[in-house]
Amino acid sequence: MDIKANKIDTANANIKATISNDVIQANVDKIAKQLSKTANIAGFRKGKVPLSAVKKQYGAKLLEDAETQSLRDVLDAGLKQIEVAAESLIGDPQVVKFDKSDEKIEVEVKIAMRPEIDLGEYASLIDTFEKPEVTDEEVMSRIKELAESQAPLKNSKSARKLKKGDTVSIDFEGFLDGVAFEGGKAEAFSLQLGSGQFIPGFEDQVIGMKKGEEKTITVTFPADYGSEKLAGKETEFKVKVNAIQEKEEVALDDELAKKMLPGEDDASFEKLKEQVKTQLENEKLSQLYNSELKPKLLETFVAKIEFALPEFVVDQEIDMAINKKAQTMSEDELKELRENADKVTELRETFREDAANSVKATFIIDALAKAENISVTEQELMQTIYFEAMQMGQDPQQTYTHYQNSGYLPAIQMAMVEDKVLNKLLNAKIKDA
Repeated sequence: MDIKANKIDTANANIKATISNDVIQANVDKIAKQLSKTANIAGFRKGKVPLSAVKKQYGAKLLEDAETQSLRDVLDAGLKQIEVAAESLIGDPQVVKFDKSDEKIEVEVKIAMRPEIDLGEYASLIDTFEKPEVTDEEVMSRIKELAESQAPLKNSKSARKLKKGDTVSIDFEGFLDGVAFEGGKAEAFSLQLGSGQFIPGFEDQVIGMKKGEEKTITVTFPADYGSEKLAGKETEFKVKVNAIQEKEEVALDDELAKKMLPGEDDASFEKLKEQVKTQLENEKLSQLYNSELKPKLLETFVAKIEFALPEFVVDQEIDMAINKKAQTMSEDELKELRENADKVTELRETFREDAANSVKATFIIDALAKAENISVTEQELMQTIYFEAMQMGQDPQQTYTHYQNSGYLPAIQMAMVEDKVLNKLLNAKIKDA
């Protein structure tokens, strides 16, 4: 075989070869000889089948396997020429040319390799910044919010008309076609008007009522309501307003701190302020990181750290961008793309820069994670998914299984690694750190 391998850059290589028919036939004979030891062909004892019979029985398959073996040999020899280990390849080699004739096969194979990345003095690319400040007023405002959220409700003596935002104590009972239905009755029920806790229309009709007033209101349950008996049905509710409810005032003192810092023997209002201040600082820092510093830092790394990218990985990123774009295109636009190859090429190029930057960022984060000795274990990944699922009111195991079956876990894990890497690098640049 005539083989010429060319290393285009540190991430891409090209192998061209001419495979003679003699080489293909030699592989056919070799494979047929191996098969003759195990093949079951009528009229011959196992292990005693002549090559001619094997070739007659498995002719097309033998040729296919012989060509495949020849391609493997081309790849192995090409990698040896350019001194590239098979373990450093990314993805499967791409056969971009396979021209067969009676005498030979002309082949061309493109291969991609994991980029060689010199991060250099990457820490010097990160600017120092000041930690966000939290004022005493912000601390006291948050403590008041927390205290109010835990304060018990009391009935007010006010007899004014109810307005949106009021919390009220009501009695109600629901009727469908004049008959009370199960689960439609409650007494002294606390409801914040405008919260959307009840079905649409209910709270709006309570607004404007007064303490002691009784009223029958009509509402229609949503068509997708959980109860088939009530879904889409018009119902009546008899409603009585018992009172407007107000939060009791809570003293901002050590007693409040003991309630809000359970389990701490030395709980005090000063310690509560310290903890709330730390919480607010972390919230502000997280917002600063996510909205400004992390995107800016990643852009800086992409702009300053230079290395070759595997072409086919960039092409895959472009493919995903085009597929996403296609979902928003009209049928006429899609038809034009199907019928005009130049339009497709033109469209692909509009995504190339963003795709290349996205791929580059991924490789940079991977290299930084190795440099900073950062990883995300499968246990951490599962815990994160479980926690977020529970916050959303979803079944954690079902959510994890869905992500697993959909192939999302590697992307989620990579996002977590990126978060860890950038957090660590930025934390080191806080001026008062």
